[in-house]
Amino acid sequence: MRGVTTNRRGFFKLASGAAAATALGATAKAADGGFKLRYILGSCMYGKMNLAEILPEVSKIDAEHVDIWPEPHGNQREQIEACGFERFAAMLNEQGVSLGILTHYDLGPFGLLPEIPVAKQLGASMMICGGKGPKSLEGGALKSAVQIFAEQMKPHVEAAGAAGVVIGIENHANNLIESPDSMKWLAEFTPAEHIGIALAPYHLEQKPKPIARLIEDLGEHLVHFYAWQHGKGSHEPMAKEDELLQLPGRGELDFKPIVDALKKIKYAGWTEIFMHPYPRGVPIQPTAAEVTAEINRSRTYLESLL
Repeated sequence: MRGVTTNRRGFFKLASGAAAATALGATAKAADGGFKLRYILGSCMYGKMNLAEILPEVSKIDAEHVDIWPEPHGNQREQIEACGFERFAAMLNEQGVSLGILTHYDLGPFGLLPEIPVAKQLGASMMICGGKGPKSLEGGALKSAVQIFAEQMKPHVEAAGAAGVVIGIENHANNLIESPDSMKWLAEFTPAEHIGIALAPYHLEQKPKPIARLIEDLGEHLVHFYAWQHGKGSHEPMAKEDELLQLPGRGELDFKPIVDALKKIKYAGWTEIFMHPYPRGVPIQPTAAEVTAEINRSRTYLESLL
């Protein structure tokens, strides 16, 4: 297991602060008598910038939590390892920020066990990765494969539950858990409390009403939402204006039915304004201030739909 030694006081201070912030966030939509989106900042949007540059940006997007990404999309998980947990805790406290998510596509769903105690120690309440299993299946074959995957995930889900952590499975392309059917079957075969879907519209057919219906079908099994559309994709070089079409309010996808569906199911999880740059590991804009401005441009669009 990866880990850096620190004293118990540092861990307790971080974990208690994170728990308090999470509780506040969970009740945010009720505090003003209506629905609102709870934002979280993805560290990889800033490429491999230092945590010291990224953490002050969290509050600037009306968020309290950060989603930490490892190589190759960012390297902030590796930065935590290098600076030590106690120093990371101090950095969070200095900015009034809590760790919300540890994203780990590098580990995959069957490699999360060693990192679950780290998530607990650092105060994260969610870990996100993709699924694993045969690809390009349909019908009964797909349903059976998803059921097998759900069975294989049981020890990981139990460990996550014991640590107070939820596992989010993203509907990643070229993956067992990719299609709407696969997501709905995963929801059927798994408990909502400790595993669910981290929904990325980028990987779905770019039609708002079917995406909205999927959100309604998933209901409490929707544990994370990426505000992210396909635009012109992210796997080849292109002009920056074309690359930014992945962001809400820039590309053609109408997020209004999607936001309405989130409201209908009383979605209380995080919303992560997101895109992939090309190549991976670079910031979506040259400076931290410009990255934050770009995220806020999309946030203004989403807020207008409420």
